[in-house]
Amino acid sequence: MDSLLSMLQRAQVGWTDVVDILIAAVAIYELLKLMRGTRAIQMGIGVGLIVGVFYLSRWWHLDTVNWLIRNIAGYVVFAAIVVFQSEIRRTLAHLGRARFFRYLTRTESNDEIVEELVAASTSLASTRTGAIIAIERDMGLRNYIEGGVPLDATLTSDLLLSVFQPKSPLHDGAVILQGDRVAAAACFLPLSVNPAISKDFGTRHRAAIGLTEDVDAAAIVVSEETGRISVVLDGQIEVGLDADRLRAALRKLVPLRKAVSERVNAGSMD
Repeated sequence: MDSLLSMLQRAQVGWTDVVDILIAAVAIYELLKLMRGTRAIQMGIGVGLIVGVFYLSRWWHLDTVNWLIRNIAGYVVFAAIVVFQSEIRRTLAHLGRARFFRYLTRTESNDEIVEELVAASTSLASTRTGAIIAIERDMGLRNYIEGGVPLDATLTSDLLLSVFQPKSPLHDGAVILQGDRVAAAACFLPLSVNPAISKDFGTRHRAAIGLTEDVDAAAIVVSEETGRISVVLDGQIEVGLDADRLRAALRKLVPLRKAVSERVNAGSMD
């Protein structure tokens, strides 16, 4: 005890040490928040138990147990990467969407896009026509676009209404928007496996939630059964929006990036 006290008395804590501790604390806190409610919690508990057994085997000279843990540790790491690849991808995407990085990406909203989406969504809702519209934001949706039918057409409410008509060959699937362009239709999105999702939500809602869990896209869902309009972002769904609430939500979620507008203008010049 005396040696410990003397060591603490000799230790000098500078501002760099404080910054170091704060960064480590914030990193651990954010990691725990990302792990909360996922399978990674059980994984973390398992890793903690293995680490605890490893040190106990060293203290109690359990050579066989110590040798076994040291030899399987590397394989456990690779197995965890394979099993939890979706969680790892989601974590890295979440870090890329931090507020600090959002300030580095200048965006401007486009009221024309919002009004076209509101008009199409309310019309579809009035006839109880099911629809799902995915809106690309900072992270690209090329993988999903390539799996659908490419359109590359100017966004209009009439186009969306035509795509989602029950007799249309493109109605089964999602429409993906890139800026003010309809990139593709009949796109299939990953279904969410989150057990906390209400059983009242059907395939469209689960697909929208699944997409927004993996990337930073937003999605509009029109229920075929109830005609309710929902907006999904970051795996969270807001149900039962009217035209005004939908418009207010989309003005925050629908950015027209300058790079997109410039690319479209360049294409029209060609």
